[in-house]
Amino acid sequence: MVRSTIFWIHLACGVVTGLVVLMMSVTGVILTYERQMLAWADRATAPPTPNAQRLTLEELVEAAKLRRPEFTPSTIMVRNEPDAAVVLGAGRSGSLVVDPYSGEVREPGAQGLRTFFSAVTGWHRWFNATGESRATARAITGASNLAFLFLVLSGIYLWLPRMWKWAAFKARLFFNPYATTAKARDFNWHHVFGIWSAIPLAVVVATATVFSYPWANDLVYRAVGEQPPRQGGGGEPGGPPRGAGQGEATVVAPNGTAIDRLGYDALMARAAEHGEWQTLTLNIPTDAAAPTVRIGIDQGNGGQPYLRHNLTLDASTGGVESWAPFSSQTTGQKARSWIRFLHTGEALGLVGQTIAGLVSLTSVLMVWTGLALVWRRLVQPLLRRQLAKNPEAA
Repeated sequence: MVRSTIFWIHLACGVVTGLVVLMMSVTGVILTYERQMLAWADRATAPPTPNAQRLTLEELVEAAKLRRPEFTPSTIMVRNEPDAAVVLGAGRSGSLVVDPYSGEVREPGAQGLRTFFSAVTGWHRWFNATGESRATARAITGASNLAFLFLVLSGIYLWLPRMWKWAAFKARLFFNPYATTAKARDFNWHHVFGIWSAIPLAVVVATATVFSYPWANDLVYRAVGEQPPRQGGGGEPGGPPRGAGQGEATVVAPNGTAIDRLGYDALMARAAEHGEWQTLTLNIPTDAAAPTVRIGIDQGNGGQPYLRHNLTLDASTGGVESWAPFSSQTTGQKARSWIRFLHTGEALGLVGQTIAGLVSLTSVLMVWTGLALVWRRLVQPLLRRQLAKNPEAA
């Protein structure tokens, strides 16, 4: 009785949310290597001449302002590669890429590719809806994702054969060469793809639930005995190229006093002394006379939370005001950071991304085979019975 009830709920959820889950799965596959593809596009800069001198970060910021007067950079991202471009970010206003040797300013590479990924992300989250309809679309994708989580978990239970014999398990664990009919093939594929992808797929879907519902996000903190943070808190910096200069800059405080400050390159160099790094991101103070500067240090691929740290330096001396490695965060903050990047698999590096992409692909196949089974087992027989009762309808 319990198994039958779960089966029919499983079937109903699959039919109702199948097309939405299919859309989220297909777009998830497309977004698998988005980070690497966009990073590759941004690296497409001409190599410097042998005697080329690297410009200071202040000069690169000024070059960007000359090119785009309306652009007010808030971050400077430097990658640990001598030839890599410097990326200036301005929050939602976008970013600019600057050649560290020539000072050439350009938009981030492959705008068409970025527009494509932006549209795919929009479809993945809310059918690419805009305006007031976005909230409705997001509610649908959120509910469908929650139903998808039930499908995965209930599918694990339904996968178990009624008779616990190796032959029965084997028939559901591996592809059956004797499943020659379309119905038998769909049944076999649905079970094989489902069980082999169940655990990583459950992680991908469960983490998405945290993004969809505030109560799920709060539950992450409450589960470890912490008070959930208020919505709208500041994010943490990420990271790209390397600074080398040791220059200083002079600013004038509101009271007219001149203040000597280290240049951005010198501050970046101090941050680089904190060990291996892949990217450094300096947050440009909104107040030119601010006594400290915050720098994000990323030792990984940008999506590995345990390799992202924050450093606050004295703007005048370069002394360490505070050092906040990932380990210094609360348990709830750590869990929330892991959840963010477990959804995409990036927390586990390229292997994790690949696994996330593969289970998204298997979910496409499971939706297809599941709907096909419903059609062949339920809809077609029903249509045949109706035609048998009313032959003239044919």
